[in-house]
Amino acid sequence: MLVAVFFPIVQATIIYGILWVVWKLFRLFVLRSPLDNIPGPKPSSWLFGNLREFQDRQAGWRFREDLGTKWNGVVRIKGVLGEDMLYVFDPKAMHSVLVKDSNMHERHEWSLLFSYLLLGKGLLSTSGIHHRQQRKMLNPLFSIAHMRAVTDIFFQVSYKLRDGLSNEIKQGCEDIDVLNWFGRAALELIGQGGLGYSFDPLVKNVPNTLGDTIKRILPTVGGTMIYKNLLPIVVKIGTPSFRRRLVEMIPLRKLKETTKNVDTITSECQNIYITKKKALLAGDDVLIQQVGEGKDIMSVLLKANMKADESDRLPEDELIGQMSTLVFAAVDTTSSALTRILDLLAMHPDVQDKLRAELKAARENGEITYDTLVDLPYLDAICRETLRLYPPVSIITRGTNGDTILPLSEPIVGVDGQLMNEIPVPKGTQVFIGILSSNRNRALWGEDVLEWKPERWLSPSTKELSESRIPGVYSNLMTFGGGGRSCIGFKFSQLEMKTVLSVLIESFKFSHSKDRHKVVWNSAGIAFPSIGYETTAPSMPMHIELVQ
Repeated sequence: MLVAVFFPIVQATIIYGILWVVWKLFRLFVLRSPLDNIPGPKPSSWLFGNLREFQDRQAGWRFREDLGTKWNGVVRIKGVLGEDMLYVFDPKAMHSVLVKDSNMHERHEWSLLFSYLLLGKGLLSTSGIHHRQQRKMLNPLFSIAHMRAVTDIFFQVSYKLRDGLSNEIKQGCEDIDVLNWFGRAALELIGQGGLGYSFDPLVKNVPNTLGDTIKRILPTVGGTMIYKNLLPIVVKIGTPSFRRRLVEMIPLRKLKETTKNVDTITSECQNIYITKKKALLAGDDVLIQQVGEGKDIMSVLLKANMKADESDRLPEDELIGQMSTLVFAAVDTTSSALTRILDLLAMHPDVQDKLRAELKAARENGEITYDTLVDLPYLDAICRETLRLYPPVSIITRGTNGDTILPLSEPIVGVDGQLMNEIPVPKGTQVFIGILSSNRNRALWGEDVLEWKPERWLSPSTKELSESRIPGVYSNLMTFGGGGRSCIGFKFSQLEMKTVLSVLIESFKFSHSKDRHKVVWNSAGIAFPSIGYETTAPSMPMHIELVQ
């Protein structure tokens, strides 16, 4: 039975693989591409091109930094068997890819399918009209009015985090893994503020199944990405239940781990959805007794969904998909950013003291409100500067649906020595938007672009930056993307960060642990620290003292 099921699949996979290799070799040695004239680094391997350097946890930082400093705006890099890919950080070119001609530059089919298999029918796995309909329904949930409504929830979670860290200090812990605590806090923030559900009491260490699962998702998925190009074929084989049985029969450890992680996230979100729906149907009196008191994103979304016209209403599987997407997207990015800020504040104790003084002054008139919090200039400058210099996600990818033209803000010199004001891009080209390189563009940010200087945000921006028309949704930065697929929760994320920092910096003094010299930041889908590159276990131990 096993042979009968697998033989046609193995046979089709082998044939597909042979044809793919033949086409790549034909393209490499016979055909010419308009991208051949785009300058870029020499491939280190004829088989893998530049991908090993590009994706390496350690060398990836230096390689991406070099792409942004040694070339101008658009760089050609090589993929498997000589595939031409583009690394783009020219403002006008990015605007074309993400905004003006976004219909020509969608996420790859395999990328959408991967997101669907991991998280269901949420924002990350839909495209075109379907994506726009989902976003239209979700946009009001991330408005300023709604952010004001959840501010109290964020402060409550932040106080629990403070109490949890205080307990650790009282028990004699010299060094505390702040990344672990921030991961737990980020899950609880999106749990209470996003789903109206509490995952973690924070005041003590408890098993956290969903939080641990989310941390495992990206490292585990990385081991299955070699099969990404097979996804569009595999999903057309039989029924979903049949495909599931096939997956369970395949003896690949990473694939089995990924399946288990997906099941955990889906099951947790389904249970939360059922509980939330029952409370909503029972009326407002019952709803306000739930976590989040009906102010959380999912409670508001479910209400709006019930009132919407049938044509605009999201089906149940998409609502659950949005829940999975919210949890997945909000945890690692926020915890990474918060950890990076504390790391920098420990390096710059004068900045930490100045921030503490600003927060103390703001609290003299009582509890800090939403409007006060978002208007604190130095806190805002620290967050912006950290997200500029160290974005948690350093690239986003797109694929061209047809032959197109990429316009440039500044001409580049082609391999043939001629100036190019635009680039013809053939169908099927993979495009990397260089978030890191755009945020560190020396021509726009100045000669001190590599310095962490919060003060740069306390003065008006330069003329070059103001006129650059960078398509990012946040402060001339590409950290949260741009266009119709930009991060819908960027205001939510900023509020989380500022709330947590306002509570912790007033309460504690942060300094580096004795092991800080061993800590490295890994270049990954989401940047994370670890104790050396030999391990993939995320960790950032820090020394924490109570502020007297």
